[in-house]
Amino acid sequence: MSIVPAEAVTASVRGEQAADRAGSGGGPAPLAPRARLLPALAAVYRAQLSRARVARIPLLFVATFQSVGIMVLMRGVVDGGAEARAVVAGSSVLVVAFVALNLLAQYFGQLRAGGGLDHYATLPVPPAAVVLGAAGAYASFTVPGTVVTAVIGSVLFGLPLTHLWVLAAVIPLAGAALAGLGAALGLLATRQELATLLGQLGMSAALLLGVLPAGRLPEPIAYARDLLPSTYGVEALARTFDTHPQWPAVALDLAVCAAVGVASLGVATWAYRRAAVR
Repeated sequence: MSIVPAEAVTASVRGEQAADRAGSGGGPAPLAPRARLLPALAAVYRAQLSRARVARIPLLFVATFQSVGIMVLMRGVVDGGAEARAVVAGSSVLVVAFVALNLLAQYFGQLRAGGGLDHYATLPVPPAAVVLGAAGAYASFTVPGTVVTAVIGSVLFGLPLTHLWVLAAVIPLAGAALAGLGAALGLLATRQELATLLGQLGMSAALLLGVLPAGRLPEPIAYARDLLPSTYGVEALARTFDTHPQWPAVALDLAVCAAVGVASLGVATWAYRRAAVR
């Protein structure tokens, strides 16, 4: 039992509050400074990567198994040459599309539908940090499955493994382009179900337009293939399976992929601002 009267405690607290108001000029306390982009980006990236590692590992196995299964099926149709290179490259990038495009669209659609954007909007972090952090985490999560798919496909079709180091550029650039597209689809969708549908359609487009050899596609669909962000990552990887790769062409494909990634992440940041203020 306290021996200090309640009235004395109340008076003391009121006195301290009055002193605080007097010391601060009677106005509200100043807000903390807004977090800088890079520290906020690193914090969001670590948080999203930890979350994805727990929740998305089973889906990563599904994405890898799906891509390997497609290559096994295509092995009975494609013998080798440029078509085999296209199948292996497209199946490898398909892992990135499944995670960075499909799952990220579903994640942001769920975040918007469940009011999770309100939580991020109250944090003193730039909108670009939220989008880039989530996109980077989901793109990083695709590295093991993409590498495994590329190695298995190369062995299955008898392609050289010498230049698979180019995946170090293909994965982040294609991942950025596809993750930006997935985030934009999820944030712009008016309903969670629509975000899921758009993510599935985007992954299906990456499957049909990326895995199938370009020479066997009808001409109108071939034009649509050029509009898909992952196409340039697929082309860059496919060129490296040649005995003597044309490195200027590979660099050009990667540059286009990088430009598309910057544009898609910019659209996703704008979509985040638009969804967060509603």
